[in-house]
Amino acid sequence: MLSTGMEAPAFSLRSDTGETVRLESLRGRKVVLYFYPKDDTPGCTVEACEFRDNWKAVQKTGAALFGVSPDQVASHQKFKKKFDLPFPLLADPDHAVAEQYGAWGEKSFLGKKYLGILRSTFIIDEQGKVARIFEKVKPKGHAAEVLEALR
Repeated sequence: MLSTGMEAPAFSLRSDTGETVRLESLRGRKVVLYFYPKDDTPGCTVEACEFRDNWKAVQKTGAALFGVSPDQVASHQKFKKKFDLPFPLLADPDHAVAEQYGAWGEKSFLGKKYLGILRSTFIIDEQGKVARIFEKVKPKGHAAEVLEALR
């Protein structure tokens, strides 16, 4: 189980632009990874749009912000364009990175259990250590919580 102070798991994921984003290349910057279940669904849209609406404030902190979901790059491209999202979305289709971060697990809906993304956010410090973990994230108001933690 990942906890604050631990080395953040390395990752290499394709972004909506097709570029590969590697955690190691972001050393020296704070990094926000927010894991969300699915592009263009109600809660995920609220969360993404709140980050979009607070983008200038996020930029002022110097942090790099990434949304991560199991969706494919093409889905991310449509979602990003539809809602004019200014930050990269990373594709984790085999949910390997989500698993490393503890953001993949058992969920239930209408009494049915299944595996999926556990909505959570990780702030990684400039040295690559986990500085803050947000679990069981509620989409509304989450961007403000993250901004407060970055300041």
